[in-house]
Amino acid sequence: MESIVSVAVTTADLAADQALGDTILAGRATRRRLGRSTMPGPSLGFVGVGRMGSHMAGRLLDAGFELTIHDVNDSAVARLEQRGARRAASPADVASAAETVLVSLPTPDVVQLVALSASGIIAGSKVRTFVDLSTTGPRVAVEVARSLAAKGIAAVDAPVSGGPAGAEKGTLAVMLACPRKLADELRPVLDVIGKVFWIGEKPGMGQTMKLVNNLLSASALAITSEAMVLGCKAGLDPAVMLDVINAGSGRNTATQDKFPRCVLPRRFDFGFATELLFKDVRLCLEEGEALGVPMIVGNAVKQLLAITKAGQGPGSDITQVVRTVEQWAGAKVEAKS
Repeated sequence: MESIVSVAVTTADLAADQALGDTILAGRATRRRLGRSTMPGPSLGFVGVGRMGSHMAGRLLDAGFELTIHDVNDSAVARLEQRGARRAASPADVASAAETVLVSLPTPDVVQLVALSASGIIAGSKVRTFVDLSTTGPRVAVEVARSLAAKGIAAVDAPVSGGPAGAEKGTLAVMLACPRKLADELRPVLDVIGKVFWIGEKPGMGQTMKLVNNLLSASALAITSEAMVLGCKAGLDPAVMLDVINAGSGRNTATQDKFPRCVLPRRFDFGFATELLFKDVRLCLEEGEALGVPMIVGNAVKQLLAITKAGQGPGSDITQVVRTVEQWAGAKVEAKS
């Protein structure tokens, strides 16, 4: 379902043979840590196996869980079928095959459709727990939880942070909001995809935490773009700039990872679409407005993302924010040969 409405494109190949072997070994180590044997684990469902979901689903398969999956992108499903997953025709079919269903989807509208439509999770005959790994915002999380509760289905908001690389390595931050007992029951599953942080019991608390995190990440990317373009136009070497910044007080996720890995070599391949980061910042600002919190810097970041989305395209990589600033300044941030 992620593939039908998202600008995200499913990755062509999940990992090279060596990387897959490392993942399998990591999965076995996880099973030993959790006290499970290498026999197949409990049956789970997974809807949305695109850019993020494919990696998370793959790790669950490697950790020994039986997995029933659905996505409208046939090739994404086929790749996981080759690794042992079972295909389902709809989210409802997934929810009729597994008591716990995880979803990784691009927008709040898609989450609502997958969860609550006539062919959605709510129509499944077996599901008892719905785990939303997407970023939907607290209001949608509350609405979905209320509707599912009427059918006896517990909704868990568990948005993740760490990008496709973190999803592949199993190092995501998982922001879990649900009753503590249910959180403990889900740990053997969620520990496979990352580090779990229990945020609180109320639906939407995990989503609020994720929006705060993504606002900070987007702000770091935006201000780093301005700073790096300024330095380059003044004649500074961008690689030296990053070395200095990362040794001092200005370091952040953009200077430590996105710029050296994706911007200086001009690859722009962090793996997250500009329109999705814009969506996350927009949702955060809406919460700020609802709570009466001024978001002056946040609004400036949103504006830069909106301009980048229009100029570079909705599906452009978030690291292309720097290109917007470059075009205005008449300077380029790139590694010197």
